Amino acid sequence: MMWLVLLLSCIGLICAKEPRSYKVDNERVIGGNNAQPNTWKWQVSLQYDQFYDGSFYHLCGGSVVDSFHVMTAAHCILGPDASQYRVVVGEYNLYEVEGSEQFVHVDKITVHPGWNGDLRYGNDIALLRLASPIYNNGYVAIAELPYPDQTLPHGFTCYITGWGLVDYGGSPAILQVAPINVVEHSVCSQPEWWGSIALETMVCAGGDGIIAGCQGDSGGPLNCFTDGAWRVHGVVSYGPSGMCNQVFKPTVFTRVSSFEDWMFSVMGLA
Repeated sequence: MMWLVLLLSCIGLICAKEPRSYKVDNERVIGGNNAQPNTWKWQVSLQYDQFYDGSFYHLCGGSVVDSFHVMTAAHCILGPDASQYRVVVGEYNLYEVEGSEQFVHVDKITVHPGWNGDLRYGNDIALLRLASPIYNNGYVAIAELPYPDQTLPHGFTCYITGWGLVDYGGSPAILQVAPINVVEHSVCSQPEWWGSIALETMVCAGGDGIIAGCQGDSGGPLNCFTDGAWRVHGVVSYGPSGMCNQVFKPTVFTRVSSFEDWMFSVMGLA
C-alpha cells in the first residue's frame, strides 16, 4: 500500500513527521533568511489534520504545478485519506492570516508507482489534486519546470525555500530562503558523500555544513534560474539524521526533470 511511507527507511535520514502539538512548529531552512514577501509564489505549505478536528498543521512544503495540482514528496503522505490534507498557497507567515492565502483541500493523492517507502530507492514524489482550483490573486504562480532530463552543473547556485527545522532555537514562522550549491552526481555518489544511495534521479545540493534543508522542508522546491526563468528543479527528499547541516551530506532532492512524463500523465497533459 503506497501510503505506508514512514517505514524503517527513515533511519539515518530526515523525514516528514506527524505534528506532536497544537502549535505550528517555529523553525526554518537552516542557514536561511526571511524571504521577501510575494516572491516564491509557487511555494506551498502542505498541512495535515492529524485528529480529524479541523486543526491543520504545517507538515511539508510543495510547489504549485498547475491550477489543480501540487507537487510534493511521497514521504510526506502519512496516510491515504485526502481529507486530512490541505494546501495553503500565497502563504508567508504561518502564524498570521494576511489576506494573501488560499486554503484549498486535497481531493486526490497520487504517489509515484515506483515509491516503495524507502528513500534510498528514490521516486520520492507525489501529486495532489485539489478539490477546487487555485486562482491568481497576485500572490500565487504556477512553477516553471526544467526541460525533461535536464541536469545542473556542479556548483550551480539554486535556492531552497521552506518553513523547516533549524537545529538551534526558533524564529518567526516566516518563509525562509537560502542559496545552496548543486553537488553533481559524480561527487555526491562518492563514498564520503552519499555513496550509492545518491541516484541519478536525484539532485544533491549543499554539504558545506552551513546551509541545508531539514524536517518540515520536505516536499518543497529547489528553485534554480535556468533558461531565462526560475524553475523548480528539485523536491526536498532527504538529508542526514541529527544535525541537518553536515559537511559532505548535502540535502538530496528528487530530480523533477526525471519525472515529468509521469507528472504530465497524472495531470492529464500527456
